[in-house]
Amino acid sequence: MNIHAVRAIFMFEINRSLRTLFQSLAAPVISTSLYFIVFGGAIGGRMTAVDGVSCGAFIVPGLLMLTILTESVSNSSFGIYLPRFTGTIYELLSAPVSAFEAVLGYVGAAATKSVVLGIVILATARLFVPFSIAHPALMIVFLALISVTFSLFGFILGVWADGFEKLQIVPLLIISPLTFLGGTFYSIDMLPPVWRAAALFNPVVYLVNGFRWAFFDRAEVDVWISVGMTLVFLAACLVLTGWIFRTGYRLRT
Repeated sequence: MNIHAVRAIFMFEINRSLRTLFQSLAAPVISTSLYFIVFGGAIGGRMTAVDGVSCGAFIVPGLLMLTILTESVSNSSFGIYLPRFTGTIYELLSAPVSAFEAVLGYVGAAATKSVVLGIVILATARLFVPFSIAHPALMIVFLALISVTFSLFGFILGVWADGFEKLQIVPLLIISPLTFLGGTFYSIDMLPPVWRAAALFNPVVYLVNGFRWAFFDRAEVDVWISVGMTLVFLAACLVLTGWIFRTGYRLRT
């Protein structure tokens, strides 16, 4: 493996985020903190517990998931789209760098930024909402797995997009609505039977529930189903990424 190439791509993406630190880190933390203040402190303090967990603590995994999914897709998609837009992608394609090494550098950097952001948001959440984590190690594993999976998805989106507006379509019109409807602020057990059955077709439900299980040791969906759904999505993204580099889809044209 060309470690120097992977490190160069990784550090370039990390340094790009450091140059825009407010947009990359401060803005997501501030916006998420507003959710904790409004829904966790102000409104949550006047609502009953959900599955034995206070309302403020209950929304912590969901809000964290909302931010991680959005930022993972955004960071990774922009990271690969920018070289395509400026034409520097041809330097990468002509360099002695394999597809695996290129993906490892771009996706690794995006996932690392998402994990760091998640940890910062967790620390910030403790300032507004008291909560505990039942399985800290598994929570980190879930956080890393989901960050890698959606960074891969963002990489695919960045290759597919042929304009800056397309980079925003999927996060705004698909990922955010699915996350809000996936049990971020509520338990799907609270829904009528018909709507609960419909919610099970939302893949984000399994991600949120698996993450919530790591926090509170309880979830509406079996944790192994959540892990399985995450791994299936990860495998699909890996297969599609391999196909992109094998065929040169929108990379060589």
